[in-house]
Amino acid sequence: MDKNQIFDIVVQHAKEVIPALEGHPFRPTDALRDLGANSVDRSDITVMTLESLSLRVPLVELARVANIGELVDILHAKLQ
Repeated sequence: MDKNQIFDIVVQHAKEVIPALEGHPFRPTDALRDLGANSVDRSDITVMTLESLSLRVPLVELARVANIGELVDILHAKLQ
């Protein structure tokens, strides 16, 4: 799975958790916090993405992620 596919999965889950983002033009530099996601929303998006990718990663490893692109990079590396 490439980074674009992982990005699309994160975006899909972000839209599910925060329906107001449906029309937002997502970019890798977008921070979920800046898009209105509170800590529970961010956790939900991350867990849903991990489940979609069949990955098991401790959330503490992802706690310092600054934006969607960084999250995608880490998840892509874990899939390799």
